[in-house]
Formats: sequence, C-alpha cells, structure tokens
Amino acid sequence: MFSKVALASRYILGLMFTVFGANGLMMAFTGNGFIPMPPPPENMITIMTGFAATGYLMGLVSLLQFLSGVLLLSGFYINAAIVFLGPIIVNIFLIHVFAERSGLPMAIFVVILFVILVKSRWSDFRPLVRK
Repeated sequence: MFSKVALASRYILGLMFTVFGANGLMMAFTGNGFIPMPPPPENMITIMTGFAATGYLMGLVSLLQFLSGVLLLSGFYINAAIVFLGPIIVNIFLIHVFAERSGLPMAIFVVILFVILVKSRWSDFRPLVRK
C-alpha cells in the first residue's frame, strides 16, 4: 500500500515541478510564463525582485525544478531529484510561512508528498545521517 502512495507522490511532485519549472524557465528567459499569475502582495514583490536581481537565481531554481520533475516522472536518478528539490521545497514552505500565507496549504501538501517520497527511499539516505 505504501509503495503505491509513494509512487503517486512521486508522479504528483514530478508533474508539479515539471510544469512549474517550465513556466519558471519561460518567465526567467522571456518575461512571461504560460500560467497566468495574479498580482503578488507587496512583500512578495520585494522578495521576488531580490531573487530576480541576482540575475541567475530564478533561472537556476526553475531549471532544477524542471529537471527534477522530469527525473521523478521518468524514474531515473530519483535520489538526485530528491536532493535537488529538498532545499527548494524548504524555501517554498518557509516563504509561505513567513511572507505569503495564502499559498501555505499547497506548500504543506508539497512537503507531505516530499516526506512520503523521502521515506519510501530512506534506505538510500540513511547512511548520510549515521554517526
């Protein structure tokens, strides 16, 4: 049963990060994505302006999201996708906790899916946390 839940989590995360990563890449390189977004609150404009001002961060994060999503959907290098997505998911969650609460339910959903995925592959990550 858990393996089916983990597989569903992998596919949902893969689909989400492939689509939103591709949208982010389009936004980073053309200025417009294919997913319409409502105007963000003022504090998020400040945060996103800071990210965009680096000149590379939004493109890099979007590329990692897209590649990780494709890896999760394909079933190849799943552990690498987990490693790439971990810090991104933590940042998504914390931005919604501290800056923009309206996206918090979706951020929590993504964290739950990610925890399920990591738990399903915990034997691969266990050596990293041994004494």
